[in-house]
Amino acid sequence: MAFTTRPVIMGTRGVVTSGHYLATAAGFRIMEKGGNAIDAAAAMGFCLNLLEPFSNGIGGESPTLVYSAKEGKTFAVSGMGWSPKAFTIDWCRQNGIDLIPGDGFLPACVPAVVDTWATAVSRFGTMSFSEVLQPAIELAERGFPVYEGMHNTLSSSVQKFTELYPTTGQVYLPNGRVPNVGEVFRNPEFATTLKTMCRAEEEAQPKGRVAGIEAARDAFYKGEIAERIVRFISDNPVEDASGIAHSGLLSYEDFAEWHATVEDPVSYNYRGLDVHKCPTWTQGPVFLQHLAILDGFDLKKLGHNSAEYLHTWVESAKLAFADREAYYGDPLFDDVPMDVLLSEEYNSARRELIGATASLAMRPGDVGNGVPHYATVDVAEDNRRALGVAARLAKEQDLTGVHEGDTTHLDAIDREGNMVASTPSGGWLGSSPVIPGLGFPIGTRGQMFYLNPERPNALEPRKRPRATLTPSMVTRQGEPFMAFGTPGGDSQDQVTLQFFLNYVEFGMNIQEALDAPAVRSVHFPSSFYPRAAFPGRLTTEPVIPGEVIAELGRRGHEIEMTDAWYGGKVLAIHYNKSTGVISGGASPRGTIGYAFGW
Repeated sequence: MAFTTRPVIMGTRGVVTSGHYLATAAGFRIMEKGGNAIDAAAAMGFCLNLLEPFSNGIGGESPTLVYSAKEGKTFAVSGMGWSPKAFTIDWCRQNGIDLIPGDGFLPACVPAVVDTWATAVSRFGTMSFSEVLQPAIELAERGFPVYEGMHNTLSSSVQKFTELYPTTGQVYLPNGRVPNVGEVFRNPEFATTLKTMCRAEEEAQPKGRVAGIEAARDAFYKGEIAERIVRFISDNPVEDASGIAHSGLLSYEDFAEWHATVEDPVSYNYRGLDVHKCPTWTQGPVFLQHLAILDGFDLKKLGHNSAEYLHTWVESAKLAFADREAYYGDPLFDDVPMDVLLSEEYNSARRELIGATASLAMRPGDVGNGVPHYATVDVAEDNRRALGVAARLAKEQDLTGVHEGDTTHLDAIDREGNMVASTPSGGWLGSSPVIPGLGFPIGTRGQMFYLNPERPNALEPRKRPRATLTPSMVTRQGEPFMAFGTPGGDSQDQVTLQFFLNYVEFGMNIQEALDAPAVRSVHFPSSFYPRAAFPGRLTTEPVIPGEVIAELGRRGHEIEMTDAWYGGKVLAIHYNKSTGVISGGASPRGTIGYAFGW
């Protein structure tokens, strides 16, 4: 067996894993009290909102996949809020916005976290909302020790949180200073927000568990919490990356009329395993397209992380992501031809485009109506503008670092075979100020919309932006098999795919597959403001052998070396139906993610 950084966590009653060990402990606690995987996942989600405030928040999003053992089926819970009714392309044109900024109030969508978990717990869980909120309330009131990553990020943000976002400084710079590593940090305002929902649930409990959860949810979207958010972002314009101070456009009605939905996932059968992803209100199906292209290669014969394997892997990634740019968007607004994009005929033709050297072009496929000009002709001009904005932002230190290290993840599987994979993100401290009295900021996911009305994922009122957040779930012959995911923006489906192939193709155990080095392509436009692309560029961890790196360079790939342990923070759990053993693990990247089970 290869060297691993941590043991594989194994149990028979349940395994939980998350981006912070205290959240993992909360999930374990919920299972010990009789909750199932869905209850445990919800508890971990709210704890992560508090524990990793630079990575995610209750004001953001949490796309979620649930496998219900009772129903024998996988579902996608739409943890993605919609855009304001007042936010339109015409509004942007009239106000001089040609690219939606990545910070401030303008790109705010309705926060999706609370109703995502309310919907999941109501439909698939067993506990009350107050029970799953209790661990986060205790952590917010009693406090938790500041860890090195949190301390370092706060230290680099003092000027921003003092001058640009003073309400954030009031919470996260107690007594006007950065808390030290090991110092106990508290967020009583966050606790008050959660307790407001608990009180509403208690008042409605005589009507039953589901009615109580709905009342807790309404306390967030139809009461004082929503009113406070709307009032603050409307009355306190904040400067964003455009250089202009903007107010938020979200209304109380935008909050009150939004609901999370339970939908069918998008699925692809890879060598007997059914892989499930959230629909194209995320980038998730790009993972499936990438698999569909690779399905025509003998990956074992190519050899794990050989130059031939990595070249083939990267070139197929470029093709899949080119289709993401050309075709993905909220399927309630955009007609996304997934049946074509995942067909063998289509991907056989895509596979033939992979040559011996690195491609430097964006090459979306033709799904029957010709290749869209916006995904080919316009790409170079869009990227020139994006690189110009990026260069400007590099000189404005108070507006950089917004999306560095954002997003987290969690998984849970119980002994009944219920599975959850969820990728919380958005609503992080770096891009929007904390709302006074509530203890959290609003999100900025609307930056992912395009302002070209001809293309999918174009801004429209009450539309979900195509997010990078992309949990993964696998079943085999309808039975539970695996849940996994990672932070990492556009690279999420790249590093998780490498983990998945490490496990199912190369026979590694979970921790070996998590520890293995990863590469990432940044060939295609970023989903984040200002959407820069770097054609042909490949980032790699230094553990990849030097001779492999040299060969990739000879093939025309532009190689950028990262720090060790840089490629995401994948978390995963596997369910063995025949033995009842549940195995999990957490990548050491980021240092604070852990798995636990019993």
